[in-house]
Amino acid sequence: MSNPRVIATGLEFPEGPVVMPDGSVILVEIRAQRLTRVFPDGRKEVIAQIPGGPNGAALGPDGKIYVCNNGGFSWAPSRGIIMPGAPSASEYIGGSIQRVDIQSGKIETLFDKVGDHPLKGPNDLVFDRQGGLWFTDLGKRRARDMDVGAFYYMKPGASGVVEGHFGMLPANGIGLSPDEKTVYVAETPTARLWAFKVGEPGEIVPTDVIYRGERGRPIAGLGGYQMFDSLAVEASGNVCVATLINGGISVIAPDGKLIEHVPTGDNVTTNIAFGGPELKTAYITLSGKGELVMMDWPRGGLPLNFLNR
Repeated sequence: MSNPRVIATGLEFPEGPVVMPDGSVILVEIRAQRLTRVFPDGRKEVIAQIPGGPNGAALGPDGKIYVCNNGGFSWAPSRGIIMPGAPSASEYIGGSIQRVDIQSGKIETLFDKVGDHPLKGPNDLVFDRQGGLWFTDLGKRRARDMDVGAFYYMKPGASGVVEGHFGMLPANGIGLSPDEKTVYVAETPTARLWAFKVGEPGEIVPTDVIYRGERGRPIAGLGGYQMFDSLAVEASGNVCVATLINGGISVIAPDGKLIEHVPTGDNVTTNIAFGGPELKTAYITLSGKGELVMMDWPRGGLPLNFLNR
């Protein structure tokens, strides 16, 4: 990493960093079930305790933080790191999309199902210019089986949710191209990055089926034993995907070319966000170490709607 700096330690599986205008970072601590603000000096302030599993976070048009709640995990040691495992019935409360008032800590549950289908494990999210919210549902992995993943679109004003695509293996990170005509979705176990064409807001335009009903196209896949987690997009259109096992950030061009892999020293590197002057500072969650770090980035991040603009 280029000039890495540790901002905070002792975080309990951090994810979903949101770089605020004042330089603080709001993130979730999945294991601790809370939304936390980290100040530039490393001081931590709890905004809200969120039962279940707060997983992804984004600042909405109303100034509130929207949270993907995966419903909760069990936790078990793996190679010296506390990692999420298959939840028991007593630990899992069901998935949902929630909204948190930053000042009061008040939590609202907006949706816990799409039509008749319950949300299983909402994971990551991004707002479009209209105020609609794209979000993924990773599903849940159990002892002997696992859910198929999907991604959805919450209409502006939280007026409803529609399905983007169901049948991923499963869906984790999500982001929009600079022109918002493409939504990118990362599959975790396949380490595959998919691109879906967007028509009207919230509408996925079907492409030619490759094999079994796909609505998008895979643009990149990593070799060997690697997995994808959450992602962010650069202003140039490159997609920066947090990469598990080969811990770091994989930078992928819109045409699928792997531009570079930036190692972080943590094989449970889970997310990246941009902030600072020209958005050329990367804020990265190292969930295995329980750290939030920052580093200089050679290219500027894509400004997020309702946050950097």
